[in-house]
Amino acid sequence: MLHLQTLGSVDWGDVDRRGEEMAWSALHLLSLLWAVAGTGTQIRSSCSVPSGQQPLVNSLQVLMESSVTSSALPNPSVLIAMNLAGAYNLEAQKLLTYQLMASDTNDLTIGQLALTIMALTSSCRDTGNDVLLLQNQMEKWAPSGSNAEASSFYGPGLAILALCQKNPETTLPIAARFAKSLLTNLSPFNTDTGAIATLALTCMYNKIPVGSDQGYRNLFGQVLKSIVENISMRIQDNGIIGNIYSTGLAMQALSVTPEQPNEEWDCKNTMDTILQEIEQGKFHNPMSIAQILPSLKGKTYLDVPHVICSSDQEVQPTLPNYPSPVPTSPSNITVIYTINNQLRGVELLFNVTIDVSVKTGSVLLVVLQEAQRKSPMFKFETTMTSWGLVVSSINDIAENVNHKTYWQFLSGQTPLNEGVADYIPFNQEHITANFTQY
Repeated sequence: MLHLQTLGSVDWGDVDRRGEEMAWSALHLLSLLWAVAGTGTQIRSSCSVPSGQQPLVNSLQVLMESSVTSSALPNPSVLIAMNLAGAYNLEAQKLLTYQLMASDTNDLTIGQLALTIMALTSSCRDTGNDVLLLQNQMEKWAPSGSNAEASSFYGPGLAILALCQKNPETTLPIAARFAKSLLTNLSPFNTDTGAIATLALTCMYNKIPVGSDQGYRNLFGQVLKSIVENISMRIQDNGIIGNIYSTGLAMQALSVTPEQPNEEWDCKNTMDTILQEIEQGKFHNPMSIAQILPSLKGKTYLDVPHVICSSDQEVQPTLPNYPSPVPTSPSNITVIYTINNQLRGVELLFNVTIDVSVKTGSVLLVVLQEAQRKSPMFKFETTMTSWGLVVSSINDIAENVNHKTYWQFLSGQTPLNEGVADYIPFNQEHITANFTQY
């Protein structure tokens, strides 16, 4: 059944369009790819995975490594995680390394270039030319304005991180400019950006050359203290920091920062909850696995320069023994799906809802496909990213980076933390695709 609602009947001004944490789709639009680095570290012992649950973590790594194919988009975050954890599938490791070495760095954003440098560094490959290119880009970098959003510092944070690992002395003035800009642009705070900035500035803090002005250490310490307190405020009662997909980076940040939060972080509580989430199947997207795996293996991205490239002998992981599932006939569920565009300046305004019936356990992408089959108004297009498929256009209204517009998916009024190819809706859930700005 197709429902046409009167334009303006929904007060989208009350919808939290960004959420407390950056929603999955916003990550794509801001070109925010994930990783971190600096000096060698070790996750505190209270965060160690119990030996009985190591097979669970191993199976997660195997799943991530199986995503590496000749036809898949090369993901530097996956290679970083593989190298930090110790790859099981050496052929996948080699393939991904060669794919990244062959990529055209001129087509990459600052954040993507930084990730590629760190991935190849962890593979013991030369990155000299790429480092010079990144340093040149960062020397020209400036925040988008005096009130730039914190999330816009994610890519530059990755760059500081990568450059710090290669040449901290020449990176020092760039990092100082980054830190000063970030100090005045922490609101609205984003956990992912905060974690990246913490790891980058921790690397710089630990590598300030002897004889340098004490002002650098004071500046980095001041900014780190502010960021870490903001991260600490996002720790939930169950230990999750921001949301489950931002927790991995936040764990690394809190584990290495020289400026600890006023209220001590219960690392074991966080680890226990993450392991429960893994058992429930919450981590199945390769990118989400790449973010959490280092902490599960007792590593952080500050260990990237210290990876020892091993021999060509594969290690067979110990995997959990799951009972074979009993086959059942899946029943159908109904998902209420709304597409909405109320942005001024966009020619076509609409708010349309349709009821879609799909099999239980279907991902959201199936809902969109069924809606498109039932009504041409729901036609859509997707773009492949390192996080998987992202919806880039609905009903001929396409995202536009210059206009800072994108399609945000919500359950009720809560932004989804997973993409359309990963999120599994429940019966009678109301999913909204809202064309919005960031």
